[in-house]
Amino acid sequence: MRFRQLSLVVFVFALSIQFFAQTTPQRSVQLGDLDRKADPCTDFFQYANGTWRAEHPIPASMTRWSRRWEAGETSKEQLKVILDDVSKRTDWPKGSSEQLIGDYYGSCMDESRINKLGLAPAQPMLTEIDSMKTTADLQRVIRHLHDQGAFVPFAVGSTPGNHNPTQTITDIGASGLGLPDRDYYLKTEPRFVEAREKYLIHVTNLFKLSGYDEAKAKASAATVFAFEKKLAEATLDNVALRDPQATDHVTTFGDLQKLTPAMDWATYFSEANISRAAMNVDQPKFLQEVDRAIRETPLSDWKTYLRWQYLHGGADALSQPFVEENFSFYGAYLNGAKELKPRWKRCTEATDAQLGDALGKKYVETHFSPEAKARALEMVHNILAAMHDTVEGLDWMSPETKKKALEKLATFNPKIGYPDKWKDYGSIVLSRDSYWNNQDAASRWNINEDRGLMGKPTDRGRWGMTPPTSNAYYNPLLNEIVFPAGILQPPAFDPKGVDAINYGGIGVVIGHEISHGFDDQGAQYDAEGRLNNWWTTDDLKRFEDKTSCVVRQFDGYFIEPGIHHNGKLVLGESIGDLAGASIAYLAFQKAQKMHPASTVDGLTPDQQFFIAWGQWRGDEIRPEAQRAMVQGDPHPIAKYRVIGPLSNLPAFANAFSCKSGSAMVRPEADRCKVW
Repeated sequence: MRFRQLSLVVFVFALSIQFFAQTTPQRSVQLGDLDRKADPCTDFFQYANGTWRAEHPIPASMTRWSRRWEAGETSKEQLKVILDDVSKRTDWPKGSSEQLIGDYYGSCMDESRINKLGLAPAQPMLTEIDSMKTTADLQRVIRHLHDQGAFVPFAVGSTPGNHNPTQTITDIGASGLGLPDRDYYLKTEPRFVEAREKYLIHVTNLFKLSGYDEAKAKASAATVFAFEKKLAEATLDNVALRDPQATDHVTTFGDLQKLTPAMDWATYFSEANISRAAMNVDQPKFLQEVDRAIRETPLSDWKTYLRWQYLHGGADALSQPFVEENFSFYGAYLNGAKELKPRWKRCTEATDAQLGDALGKKYVETHFSPEAKARALEMVHNILAAMHDTVEGLDWMSPETKKKALEKLATFNPKIGYPDKWKDYGSIVLSRDSYWNNQDAASRWNINEDRGLMGKPTDRGRWGMTPPTSNAYYNPLLNEIVFPAGILQPPAFDPKGVDAINYGGIGVVIGHEISHGFDDQGAQYDAEGRLNNWWTTDDLKRFEDKTSCVVRQFDGYFIEPGIHHNGKLVLGESIGDLAGASIAYLAFQKAQKMHPASTVDGLTPDQQFFIAWGQWRGDEIRPEAQRAMVQGDPHPIAKYRVIGPLSNLPAFANAFSCKSGSAMVRPEADRCKVW
């Protein structure tokens, strides 16, 4: 309740539109990135940063590249400086942040020792898998794999409850596939057939690295694929998974046991020290397939499957042949990368993933100033106010539903930069001796910490991303928008930059995350974060009609002949971009009344605003990565994240004097506007 009251006070304050004082702005649009030969009314994506993309090809280890991705990699270079510094010393106090991140990173960087050990670090668990003789042994092995973070064939984690988010419950979900999603196992298009063939080769190769001969490795790969295909057949597809109603299956411990009678849940919950108070089963059909497999699938097949999954999950912490084989399929074949990231970068990413608060605390001390936090928070308030004005002005929503929407908006809880309370990792025992053991120890700590949340009041101070992360998110269960310090960096945001850049960059991102509270998923959650319909029947129908326009628009965006976006899959993110650009532009217009911007090199303030969005989202992307995104990613590719929303906005057409019939001006009858 305290968070709701605080958010309401903050929001009311925001309505006054007090804008952060600017002094000596230092950054405007990147003029050298523009392709002046391109017509902004024909292809704004090319106009906004076509020159930059032409002059900055995708680095060999990356699958996408733009100033946005470059900024994210720069943050990793900044983390490397921190990690190199702390890892030089080995006399830090035990349990200190410096000792933990220094030893974790240092052990990861000791490639010669890792290569010398080969498969040995994984051997104890592989031996336990091979020694299974009964279904009781099988379930013990599954529990032990889960303790280490190998969530196969299902996953167990904490989540605020859909119907009472003030309490954290146990969530049991589908897992255990080696290919990206169910469609890779089931669809008959040539690209999926080829992926299955390449996957079988990859699984065979990994088994060979673990000591199998060619014949046994091939036979084992076939067993793995047949096992995983059964799981895939019982799994929801990516579009269905976007509907929170489809995965809302609150159950009791007793009913869970009835659903899957072969599974010894009593021992699982007891050994994991998990509360039995409340739980949700995401996909009951999937869990029933796991139960069938426990009863009917030979233990020999289970051994093969679990051995593969363990090797698959741990490959990047093993010797170089395992790392390279893993990269050859997942990095190179599926996503098009040409080479592995340098070891220091992989070790930096791993340290951030396992010890994010310890590393993040040191990162924000150097790279995120109080000034930056203040201005970012001010922008959030102003864009929340613009969303308030937008909802107030809707002509398609009834007063009854509008009141509920404004109540929800007033309870938004913004989090900026870093958490108020840092995690204490002091009990983790790490050393320079073994990267595998360090990864295991950190994983166990993180899993046990997550398990400790189950059955308890929800901790609203927790973050779902680490502070150095160059990303942001909205959580409908907590009605919070979260912006880590890693995304609050140039080119998206500069505390000394002009409003046009900040509102066109991070401002649209802020608007995007706010609007997630009102996209096709977020609109199903009320002001308290409950999965609860707050719409009148007529208003909901009008809302769905408006979102269907966005579905149709993105269904028509092709990445190559025969492969186009799935409008339903990208609906939430596309609503977010459309509304984000609209409300950030509205906030920018109000900011102009306080701090009028100047024309720069013939570009008006409004043009600079839209260019900032085009330059922030201007990714070049490899064809393989595009295909993977279109298949399973709820985000459209960058080109359509730029031209898609902007082609719906009259303000964009006005800014660049685009005439009716231009490619960047959708016909009025086809124009989409949700918020």
